Amino acid sequence: MPSHAEQWIRTSMRTPGIFIFGMVLAPCGWILNLTATVAPNWRTINTIALLPVDTFLQQGIWDICKTSSSSQVNQCNQKDEAYFNNQIIAVAQGLMVASLILTLIGLATATPGVRCWKDRPNWTVAGLGGMLIFLSGVLTIIPIAWYTHIFKDIAASSTDIRVGYCIILGYIGGIFELLGGLVMFIGICRCCGGKNRGETRISETTAHFRNTKPPPRRV
Repeated sequence: MPSHAEQWIRTSMRTPGIFIFGMVLAPCGWILNLTATVAPNWRTINTIALLPVDTFLQQGIWDICKTSSSSQVNQCNQKDEAYFNNQIIAVAQGLMVASLILTLIGLATATPGVRCWKDRPNWTVAGLGGMLIFLSGVLTIIPIAWYTHIFKDIAASSTDIRVGYCIILGYIGGIFELLGGLVMFIGICRCCGGKNRGETRISETTAHFRNTKPPPRRV
C-alpha cells in the first residue's frame, strides 16, 4: 500500500502561488508598519491657540513635531507628558516593535520552507512562518484600531484633531501581513483536492493516461 506522501504529485515544479503571494505581501507590510511606527503622524492637531493658523502638531508614539504649512519646517522633540502618559502610547510602542520583530522571524522561518531553489517545499516550516507573519499582523492591528477608536479622547490643545497617515499605513501593513501569513499557513494542510499546493493524486494522473486513446493509424 503506498504511503501518504506517495499518493500525491505536484503538477508544476514552480514555487507555489500561495508562497509567492505571502512572501511578497509580508515584506511590503513590514515596510509600511516600520514607517507607521517611527513616523510622528498618528494624529494631527490643528487650530492651536496662541499659535499661527498654519501651524499644527504631528503626534506619533515616539515623538511630536510642530509644523508650519507655509515654511515646511519641522520642530520635533516637542514635550507633552500628558500625551505620552496615556496607556495606548505605551501599548502601541510595545506591540508595534514586537510586530516588526515577529515579521522578521516569520520571514526567516518561511524562507527555508519555501525553498524556491528545490522541487518540493517544506510545507510545515513554511506554514509555521506564515503563522508568525499572521500573528505579527494581529499585533499591528490591535494598537492601530485602539488608537483610532480613542484618538479624539486623548488630551489635546485643540478640538480640531485628525487621523494621521501612520494610521492608514498601519492598517494597510497589518492587513498585508494578515493576508500573506494566512495564505502561507493554509499550505500546511492539503485541501481543495490539493489545489492549494498545486498537487494532484497519482491515481488520477495514471487514470488519465490509461484512458487516453492512441491516435488513429493512418492507412
